[in-house]
Amino acid sequence: MKTKLFKNYETAVRKLRMFSDLPLLFMRLVLAYGFWGTGMMKWKNIAGVAEWFGSLGIPFPTLNAYMAATTEIVGLFFLIFGLGVRIISIPSMIVMLVAIFTVHLHNGFEAGNNGFEIPLYYLIMLFTLLIYGGGKISLDNLLRR
Repeated sequence: MKTKLFKNYETAVRKLRMFSDLPLLFMRLVLAYGFWGTGMMKWKNIAGVAEWFGSLGIPFPTLNAYMAATTEIVGLFFLIFGLGVRIISIPSMIVMLVAIFTVHLHNGFEAGNNGFEIPLYYLIMLFTLLIYGGGKISLDNLLRR
């Protein structure tokens, strides 16, 4: 025998399901916004970024500076439109892992101390998009039809 509370809960869950693809859209848009700032910063000073990457011990610093900047700028368009979301998630996750281990990890967790908090959140969101894709509100879904 179901209680009234349980029935109300089930009704609420059914109603919430019609919004089930909004979190995937919101994740894509938040990530795109975040990558815009860092990607543009890299492109505006690619030589400085390459020099900085070299000082961090990142191999092939110029190549990796271009790859990171390209991944962030091109990736944000893929994320906004929901096109190739699973594919762009992979290099974006690599960029986040490199950022965590070369820049942020030694600063601890907190974002206020330039810690790995925000890159970790990005990594988790990208992993979610890798697993679930862009959702129904995406070009991937439109092209799949």
